Amino acid sequence: MILCPTCQATYEIIAESCPQCGFAPEVLEGFLCWAPEVAYCNDGFDPEAFAGLAKNEEGHFWFEARNRLIVWALQTYFPRMSSYLEGGCGTGFVLRGVTEAFPEVDLHGSEIFVDGLKFAKERHPSGHLMQIDACRMPFHEQFDVIGAFDVLEHIEADDEALRGICAATKPGGGVILTVPQHDWLWSGVDEFACHKRRYSREGLHKLLEGAGLRVLRSTSFVSLLLPAMLASRLLGGQQLKGDADGSSEFNLSPLLNSLFSRVLDFEGRLIRAGLNFPLGGSRLVVAVKGR
Repeated sequence: MILCPTCQATYEIIAESCPQCGFAPEVLEGFLCWAPEVAYCNDGFDPEAFAGLAKNEEGHFWFEARNRLIVWALQTYFPRMSSYLEGGCGTGFVLRGVTEAFPEVDLHGSEIFVDGLKFAKERHPSGHLMQIDACRMPFHEQFDVIGAFDVLEHIEADDEALRGICAATKPGGGVILTVPQHDWLWSGVDEFACHKRRYSREGLHKLLEGAGLRVLRSTSFVSLLLPAMLASRLLGGQQLKGDADGSSEFNLSPLLNSLFSRVLDFEGRLIRAGLNFPLGGSRLVVAVKGR
């Protein structure tokens, strides 16, 4: 079902416009846009950074490890899902990985920036991509699972976004999130990335519960590399100033990238075996709709 972002009426997804108020999404650069007024400019992210992300995600230890963890979580907790939406899909790197793992699932990707959707379209040319403001989610009980990976920290009203995500999930359906963790890791990297906050386990769980979601699994990751991450944040955050596309954050030697990849691969095996890390640069949460 569609949830009209203007009047909150619900109607069948095949309708071209809201039967109550007449609202209809616009089409911009080939993408259906449910919030066109913020499709090119808002304070959640710098759209110029998409080019740097698209160039550097491939092969980078952190992005590859996060993808493996996300796909494993989907396969483990929601193996029978038939519909999936990724909110804030960015350049489509995660969405492509999910598509490869679930070729039979009805997959959708949304992003607030049309500029991000252009890159996602290159990686996922046959996918259903649309422009959406997460705080005005235009769906009601539409998807089996919704994922949002390093998205909430860019949204001022993260509680509102989570309520919208919950409303768009079918009863008993699932939500998977990753977020940056620990206030004491805050640095210039977060400021450059337009983060509003880093999360604590307790604060994130409280937000999820307030939105109507029940936590099934919660663990830190990038835990074994936490000392290296902390040192990097303390020593290297200033290097991002004047970096137009954020590429300096990804400047690792092939040897170091390979080493970190092996460490996170080992960490991932521990998580898959049931270990929940208390500390880490990021947190993964798997939740379901309902108490």
